[in-house]
Amino acid sequence: MTNNIETRTFLCAVERRDDEKHGRVIEGRPIVFGQRTDLGFCEEEIRAGAVSEEALKDVRFLVNHNIDMIPLARSRNNNENSTMQLTVDDEGVFMRADLDIERNQTAAELDSAVERGDVSGMSFMFTVDGEEWEGLDSERPVRHITSISQIFEVSAVTWPAYEQTSINARSLDSVKASLDSAKEALESARRSEELRKQIIERSETLCSKKD
Repeated sequence: MTNNIETRTFLCAVERRDDEKHGRVIEGRPIVFGQRTDLGFCEEEIRAGAVSEEALKDVRFLVNHNIDMIPLARSRNNNENSTMQLTVDDEGVFMRADLDIERNQTAAELDSAVERGDVSGMSFMFTVDGEEWEGLDSERPVRHITSISQIFEVSAVTWPAYEQTSINARSLDSVKASLDSAKEALESARRSEELRKQIIERSETLCSKKD
């Protein structure tokens, strides 16, 4: 487990529609439970229950994780007055954001891209608070994320799915850094598992000598 910021991307149906109360609305699912993601060196899934209301205290809506841009919407304590609503259900986290396409050029551009189908994925930036590993001795272990401590932002993304090779080719620094964090978590888990095995072996050796 690490406290490093990570990002994950899912191919999902990002939709836009008109709402009588909120004007132009964009909807999507940035977080999916129980769906395995291939990170190249391991597989990963987020378990149901990993996201609490505490993790959703202050979340921005961006495009392609561009933290230098002004947020297109924001969820503060996920209250009804926020310009973005995040709902946790059995499938994952559902997002609905109000877009100001009249006064925000970026919002208008995103609205057009979603309508045309040019943007079809969502991603999120987060930190892990709990995890379990399966098959640490294998070439492709599985990381089960059991608890997410904080979600910083959710993004509409140009690249809805990725492989390790395509990430390197595109030189997406933020995504590569995220994979480095996952690799660090895997290495830490393997070290802990090896230490556990050593302790068990030593205990069994001491017990056999006593006998």
